Amino acid sequence: MLISFSCVEEASPGEKWKALFDRTWPHYRNWFLSEGYMARKGYLTSYSELKNHMPELLPLYEQLVELAGGGDLEGRFLSMYSPPAYMSGCSQVAWTKGSTSLIRNYDYSFKMFEGTMLSTKWLQPVIGVSDCTWGLLDGMNASGLAASLTFGGRKVVGEGFGIPIIIRYILETATNVEEGINILSRVPVHMAYNVTLIDTSGNFATLYLSPDRPPVVVTSPVATNHQVEVEWGDYASLTGTIERKKFLDEMVSSPYETETTMLKRFLHPPLYNTNFEKSFGTLYTIIYRLEKKEAEVLWPDNQIIQSFDHFTEDRIVPMMTSARKGLVY
Repeated sequence: MLISFSCVEEASPGEKWKALFDRTWPHYRNWFLSEGYMARKGYLTSYSELKNHMPELLPLYEQLVELAGGGDLEGRFLSMYSPPAYMSGCSQVAWTKGSTSLIRNYDYSFKMFEGTMLSTKWLQPVIGVSDCTWGLLDGMNASGLAASLTFGGRKVVGEGFGIPIIIRYILETATNVEEGINILSRVPVHMAYNVTLIDTSGNFATLYLSPDRPPVVVTSPVATNHQVEVEWGDYASLTGTIERKKFLDEMVSSPYETETTMLKRFLHPPLYNTNFEKSFGTLYTIIYRLEKKEAEVLWPDNQIIQSFDHFTEDRIVPMMTSARKGLVY
């Protein structure tokens, strides 16, 4: 199985972002309307909620809507307010022993993978893997803050924002973990998600977010796909969330693990997942090295290294197979 992964640099919203939107919009439109036109919030509600909770993003949002054609449906979609439900299976760890980094696997359906890393200078320089064309699955900013999301393993759906736009908001406006926590504590989410934050000081936190209860801030550097306890047993069994978290907890506590050995762990089971036919295959592994302001994206047969100082626009087509043993890079 093959996927495409592109790296795109554009300081301000322009033709490159528009090309990304035009390429993905037919698929996103079908997804956004999958429950019917009236199931989604209206434009005025979406605009008002974005203005109320993330006002700093409003000028960017208006630019993007105009680039997307200025339509009502495009505006509602780009607000990312109360979108359809979606879930992924991911693992992530904030690493602080000898270096400061955020490492994660993103497990999802390859059919719904945007496959784009964006380097932008909107409110501040940000590098991250995009979702819904301007949201982020994970990323870091030039202030030295990194953030990553996983699905929280709960069926509840409410009114709030899709988590990718909140990750974008954090990285555009926050400079450290404390500021990120403040944002996550006040911006409503529409589903259960776990977000891990880490900054260059070595401060880190994981937040358990839900639309029906207050955020829970934990000092764990590890997050998989459940929160304080497992609440959706079938999903937990399908994704192995308990096993993955236990494995990561043991690796973090081991005195023999380093950033290099931990990164290699992500390219092998139980963290690396090949269940592509059930939409939970590992589509990429990424590490954000905060001291170097560097992001490295990895697959079993390929890799890309990008930074704020040296970002190269590129497109690769990695082979999505089971991880190779003894991988050296």
